[in-house]
Amino acid sequence: MGSGHELQINGLGGGNPLTSKVVIVSRSTRAGIDVDYLFAQVKVREYEVDTSPNCGNMLSGVAPFAIEKGLVAARRGKTTVRILNVNTGKVIDSTVLTPNGRITYDGDCWIDGVPEAAAPIELTFLDAAGAKTGKLLPTGKPLDRICNVDVSCVDAATPLVIMRAADLGKTASETPTELDVDRAFMARVNEIRMRAGALMGLGDVTNLVIPKPVIIGEAKHGGTIAARYFMPHATHKAFAVTGAVGLATACATPGTLAHELCARASPGTIVAIEHPAGKIQLSLATKSGSLVPQASLLRTARKIFEGTLFASVPDDEPAISKVSTHIPKGRLLAKQQA
Repeated sequence: MGSGHELQINGLGGGNPLTSKVVIVSRSTRAGIDVDYLFAQVKVREYEVDTSPNCGNMLSGVAPFAIEKGLVAARRGKTTVRILNVNTGKVIDSTVLTPNGRITYDGDCWIDGVPEAAAPIELTFLDAAGAKTGKLLPTGKPLDRICNVDVSCVDAATPLVIMRAADLGKTASETPTELDVDRAFMARVNEIRMRAGALMGLGDVTNLVIPKPVIIGEAKHGGTIAARYFMPHATHKAFAVTGAVGLATACATPGTLAHELCARASPGTIVAIEHPAGKIQLSLATKSGSLVPQASLLRTARKIFEGTLFASVPDDEPAISKVSTHIPKGRLLAKQQA
């Protein structure tokens, strides 16, 4: 990826955490699962790879890739690929358009923050609750208080620590630049994140990108809720898919700050999250036998290139980068096979 340089000149990265990511896909050996995928967040300035989180935007490309590479047979019309995220042990259905039994990228689905329309990809997170901690509410409560700030710690698709923007002197409608340059604010958010990580059972999260902080406020453009998502040391230019699943689930979870703010959403409703690039909309569906709703949303993907990457490692760096070991037990073999 070219890490070790802020522009990642010697690799495929774009010099930004949003574009410094890798997905590794393999045919699954598990019953009822089509493919396994391992997500890796590659740091830009450091030679480190973090496999603790999941990434919904990268997930969008898994089904098209699996079909093109012959890992999954396409059907005529639409094809649903059942995917196991190795990082979290959670399952997602990805439905893509396959006219004439072949994947297509052309379409008229527009995603806020993406410059072109493309074919819709529907993602349904089947069992998102407890992705890293095993619990929807890792602290056992929908509301906690950390550093004199009310927070909701929620784990659905990815662990979040949700805060009212107003409690931190913000509105959740600021631009990413406005938030990033406020160093006192960012430091306070990170302190809360660190303490929340310990309360959520994640231990010392200094070198992890989870839990992800989220600040929320009143919607101003017709959405359900306004929010800003942190990665965690910089503000996301839009909103992460997994973060959106977590926040939408929180909106439907009684007692959380999000539930309080968004007029108590419930399964069967639509949650529209306002973010710096527009909105991200999720549908919450009732899951049989569970109080936790299933969240679905549309994404897009396009094929950019395929080929051979010639990578080099500087003489003063180890051949194998430091890799986070925060992978569920029993998943290491799958990671190696992938």
